[in-house]
Amino acid sequence: MKMTDKGSVEELHAFLKKHPDIKMIETLLPDINGILRGKRIGRAEFETLYNAGLKTNASMPFVDSRGELALEIGIGTRDGDPDVMSYPVRDTISPVPWLDSPIAQVFTSLANFDGSPCILDPRYVLQRTYEQIKNSGFNAVVATEFEFYLLEEGNSAVPKAKLGSIPGTNLKQGGLQYSSMEELWENDALLMEIQQNCELQNIPVTTALSEFAPGQFEINLHHVNDPLLACDQGAMLKRIIKGTAFKHGMGASFMAKPFMDYSGSGLHIHTSLYDEEGNNIFADSSSKTIPAISSKMKHAIGGLQKTMADAMAIFAPNANSYRRLQPFSFVPLAPVWGYNHRGVALRIPVCDAKNMRVEHRVAGADANPYLVMAALLAGIHYGITNECEPTEMIAEGTMEEDQQVSLPIRWEAALEKFESSEILPKYLGEEFCRLFALARRSECDRFQAQISNLDYEWYLRSV
Repeated sequence: MKMTDKGSVEELHAFLKKHPDIKMIETLLPDINGILRGKRIGRAEFETLYNAGLKTNASMPFVDSRGELALEIGIGTRDGDPDVMSYPVRDTISPVPWLDSPIAQVFTSLANFDGSPCILDPRYVLQRTYEQIKNSGFNAVVATEFEFYLLEEGNSAVPKAKLGSIPGTNLKQGGLQYSSMEELWENDALLMEIQQNCELQNIPVTTALSEFAPGQFEINLHHVNDPLLACDQGAMLKRIIKGTAFKHGMGASFMAKPFMDYSGSGLHIHTSLYDEEGNNIFADSSSKTIPAISSKMKHAIGGLQKTMADAMAIFAPNANSYRRLQPFSFVPLAPVWGYNHRGVALRIPVCDAKNMRVEHRVAGADANPYLVMAALLAGIHYGITNECEPTEMIAEGTMEEDQQVSLPIRWEAALEKFESSEILPKYLGEEFCRLFALARRSECDRFQAQISNLDYEWYLRSV
């Protein structure tokens, strides 16, 4: 498989003609946690990047959440940290409007010196998985939705959600404030600048709303017919939100559960499959049932159910991710599916045949969107190929307490399921899965070895 989305020097020249003041470019690469890492290059290296690529240490995608290397993996610690090549991704160069300096950004992918894709690159993991969908004669149309918190600036060791003000007082507004227009008014300047920055960077945003907790918001993106593009846009959206919030003197967090008493933040992905004639294969227009779904969609659901537990280490990639997995919080704890039901893992929204789709609601906003998308497409392809039958659909109005907890909702249990998976390595790559498990387990072990204040508060005096 060769790289197919490499940017051209003509694209660079066209961009610089439109933005002649640009002095530096930030090269961005998503690591296995979905964190964008990279470096700045000056104008003297612009054409080198686009013509020949730049050397980059191969360990970059496999640093942990703190940007550190783990001895257990061996990459970067026992192999001399060899170089690979970094190439710009087509159509991703854009200005960075929240900085005062004239700087642009571009997404990059990794390749070996012979030109073949680097298996350590999360973008390649998604690309190789999607190839199996396309080889079966199908195209995916996908959309992402990200929830996040705005944070007040402060010096406390504990972050605070940015709450609205009660007019005429110095008090902060309490309550969930779901879909509050006043919350949008209060953050109008920030949200408008986010919208403008998305337009400047060609990110197709649709809606923004005040979510199910004070200080929490959701911004959605349009459906696109390229999963890689959708994830690039999702990663850029997160960067825009964080960068614009930074400019406005506040923070933005995509942690899965930054506050114990408030809702967690999720990453929801909508997926449809179309055949070569442009027909939605998830729809059955001849059916009189509601929803009018096809046998292929049922098999896709069955495959997603079968692979969901195996992929929980991707959907919930760090220690905080598992704080979100709690009952009665619209966070699914079992691989159940249903129509017009936000309490299930796999939701069939109300839609017509052309837009028939499944919404995956398990992943946290902290997850790597490329790996989440790869896991979803793997489940869908496996289900269709093997004609996996789903469980019975959850009835509308069924309460969350009626659902058994059957997904691994502890980090160690999720890693054990991932390590024993026989399906995911066939899609994501055996070596990538091996290294991913080592990296995540290393961070898990180091996190669990820490002694927190709770140890002292709960046990020091009484034990």
